[in-house]
Amino acid sequence: MKLTLQEQKHLDSLLEKYRTDAKVLEMKKYIQHGRITTYDHVESVTYVCYWLNKRFHLGANEKILVAGAFLHDFYLYDWHTDSEGWHGFYHPGIACNNAVKHFKINKHVQNIIKSHMWPLTITAVPFCRESWIVCMADKYVSTKETLFNRKRAG
Repeated sequence: MKLTLQEQKHLDSLLEKYRTDAKVLEMKKYIQHGRITTYDHVESVTYVCYWLNKRFHLGANEKILVAGAFLHDFYLYDWHTDSEGWHGFYHPGIACNNAVKHFKINKHVQNIIKSHMWPLTITAVPFCRESWIVCMADKYVSTKETLFNRKRAG
C-alpha cells in the first residue's frame, strides 16, 4: 500500500492538528499490540483507511475518515494493566469521550470511534461508510500487528 507524494502531503495536512497535540502524543506511552504503540497503531489504521478510500474510490469524507481513524483509540491508559479484561468492550466509549472533550468532534466522528470494535460491541454498529472503513482497517492492522510484531521472549 503506497500513497503518491501528493496524497501523503494531503494526509499529513489532515493529521497536523492531531500529530502536534500534547494529549494525542500521550498515546506514544502505551503499547497497543506486541511492540506497537497506540500512536503508531492509529497512524497505521489512518493510513490504511485513507489508502482504501483513494484506491477503491469509496467516496468517504476524508476529513471525517481521518479524524475518526486517528482518534479511534484515544483512551490514554495501559490496557494491559488498567482494564481488568474489559478493554475491548469499554475503550471505544472512553476514547470517544476523550475526543469529544479534547477536540469537540461531531456525531459522525463519534460513531466511527464508538463502532470500531463492532461486532464485539454489538450495539455500537457502524452507520456510515467512514465507520465501516475504520472498523475493517482496524481489524486488518490489529491482526497484522498482533501476529508480526510480538515482543521477543527474554
